[in-house]
Amino acid sequence: MVIDALTEASKSIDTLEALIDHDIEHNCAKVSNSNSRDLVRVKRSIDMLRIIFVQILIQRGNSIIGPVSIAYEQVFAPYHGWTIKTAVSTALYTLPSLARVLKKLNESEDSAMVQMQNYVTASAPVIQYIENLFHSRESGDVVLGLV
Repeated sequence: MVIDALTEASKSIDTLEALIDHDIEHNCAKVSNSNSRDLVRVKRSIDMLRIIFVQILIQRGNSIIGPVSIAYEQVFAPYHGWTIKTAVSTALYTLPSLARVLKKLNESEDSAMVQMQNYVTASAPVIQYIENLFHSRESGDVVLGLV
């Protein structure tokens, strides 16, 4: 849904800068379903996956509970209330093992580690770029802190 909304917006708005500026100029950047907030959601999702991969690469274990928990705490927990945090904490224990995920993806551990490192490397500048777009605009920091 978020990606669909951003894809639709891209038909009439050429750049991310223009998307954010449009929302700010029309006082809709703070609206829950605005394109700017959707962009923040996408950025956070990219960041969450990046942190999960970093943690998997560091820990080299078979459990993904720790990496997912760390990523959630860093990326989404600051914006969630007690109910959602509790649900996430409970759901963590239903996660499959890394070996099971890799088997489902038909990936070897070695090839997956290479792909995870590639993602970590490629995603960091994308995340930084999006953050800089918001930080460079008046009220952009407010939008970053909303979702």
